[in-house]
Amino acid sequence: MYETKTIKEKIKLFTMILIPIFITQIGMYAMNFFDTIMSGQAGPEDLAGVAIGSSIWLPIFTGLNGILMAISPIVAQLKGARQDKDIPDSVKQGVYLSIAIAVVIAGIGFFLIDPILSLMELEESVQHIAKYYLITLGTGIIPLFLFNILRSFIDALGHTRISMMIILLTLPTNIFFNYVLIFGKWGFPELGGIGAGLATSLTYWVAFAIIAVVIHKLYPLRTYGIFRSWVTPSFKSWWEQLKIGIPIGFAVFFETSIFSAVTFFMTAYDTYTVAAHQAAINFASFVYMMPLSVAFALTITVGYEVGAKRFTDARTYSYLGISLAVCMSVVAGAILYIFDDSVARLYSSNEHVIELTKNFILFAIFFQLSDGFGAPIQGILRGYKDVTITLLMSFISYWVIGLPSGYLLANYTDLGPYGYWMSLIIGLTAGALTLMLRMLYLQRKNLTRYQN
Repeated sequence: MYETKTIKEKIKLFTMILIPIFITQIGMYAMNFFDTIMSGQAGPEDLAGVAIGSSIWLPIFTGLNGILMAISPIVAQLKGARQDKDIPDSVKQGVYLSIAIAVVIAGIGFFLIDPILSLMELEESVQHIAKYYLITLGTGIIPLFLFNILRSFIDALGHTRISMMIILLTLPTNIFFNYVLIFGKWGFPELGGIGAGLATSLTYWVAFAIIAVVIHKLYPLRTYGIFRSWVTPSFKSWWEQLKIGIPIGFAVFFETSIFSAVTFFMTAYDTYTVAAHQAAINFASFVYMMPLSVAFALTITVGYEVGAKRFTDARTYSYLGISLAVCMSVVAGAILYIFDDSVARLYSSNEHVIELTKNFILFAIFFQLSDGFGAPIQGILRGYKDVTITLLMSFISYWVIGLPSGYLLANYTDLGPYGYWMSLIIGLTAGALTLMLRMLYLQRKNLTRYQN
């Protein structure tokens, strides 16, 4: 990261940070993407089982990862304020915290899997696949959380290309493990959808090993001594990170969990509807990596400028990122509309599932446009470390306005399962509008204080 003076310089720096983040996010989400499409080729039950498992795991992971994301604005603001000497201790405490969270969640999850799955009206085979998909995936939770805390540290310094290269190295590993474990190739057992969970867990271990070596050996990362001179765990430092991370985590959880809630309600329909819903959600989430990457880049750039008290520059980066994300979402919507049949056939060869998937994709076009506006604003607010109000706004938008309206539309109109997808559009749009108002207030407040 470095100070920029002109719009041209800002566009250049923002692009240099954004493109590697985008490729990294695509690579990370591709693991779930390949889990889903390769499980779908094993059979509708495997696809539905992985769908249910993913719908339970993803909001938990994204919410907890949101807590760990606190390290990104912390490091970015320290870098902007030229307080580099304080960065290593913050990261080391983040490592301790990530391990503690992973252990607690793994323990809780082990005892809650059966009760949660029993609440759903699932076929026995689908429930079995979902359960053991989650158990095998859980064996990689510690390296996954460690990887994400270390990746946030690297990205906050502006070295986003390093994270990109690590993910590009590990993605083929995930595809290989999926191939041999789902389909039972080269002497490995044929595990179907359960094999997708084990494959992803093994990939998490590989990714953590690579990033640990890179940070320990590669200049300039090694100058921070992250794996040297370990400090004593400090609950005070943990709390400083949690004060920022918990609101971020819950805000992310409220957004992602509405998708899981919709999947939960979808279990009232047949296996083909569940499979089609998951296929459409999976690809729409893949597209979401574009505005999400812009959000991460904005947290870094805005956080850096806020740390340096350059609030006008922070505002310029904000509008630059929002404009780019909206344009990208419009293009993505057009691609989904034109190639809906091709996308649907990536997930299944069953004609009924394909037709249902195409119907869901039409709704996905609209809610991802709202995401294209709302996600960057969330990244901006994280750069300001403004997270508490964002948490409240997310809860009201998604759970008070969005989901109840979807339930009414699904059960009291002819929309049926598509009514729940309307809740996604309504909730995400409400969230984007309220977050925009908060961003405008913060920008005006900080600019007034700075000018005075």
